[in-house]
Amino acid sequence: MDKSFLIFIAIGLGFLYLTVNFVGDIQEDDEKYRNKGYDQKHMYDKYQTVDSVGQEVLNLLGADAKTQIAAWNKTKLKDEYILLFPDFGSMKNFVNDRINGEALKTKLLTQINSVEDRFFSGSITADQAKQEFSSLK
Repeated sequence: MDKSFLIFIAIGLGFLYLTVNFVGDIQEDDEKYRNKGYDQKHMYDKYQTVDSVGQEVLNLLGADAKTQIAAWNKTKLKDEYILLFPDFGSMKNFVNDRINGEALKTKLLTQINSVEDRFFSGSITADQAKQEFSSLK
């Protein structure tokens, strides 16, 4: 292959990269240019806030139960929550401290108690418990 052709491809890829990032920044800054994909990806961002300590909090006050569960399943807090397993006390504190929304909080605390009882009785394994925590319905 010719060197000039490789340079042309490299410049083209660089231009494509800059264009895609520039369009992404425009979508973030200006509602007029947002597409459906961007809106779906960032649908629940309005519920994520930061508390006075600097921790991310899921503030779902005023949202219905279906929206609360959907927001929970899309947030990064869920992954942080699952990493606390098998420390069920820390998981309960996490839910009480970092989630505002009674329907979701009640559902998560009930799930923690249920999984804790079955895990310590030996009826489910650690992998099964993590699977239950990762799929809230």
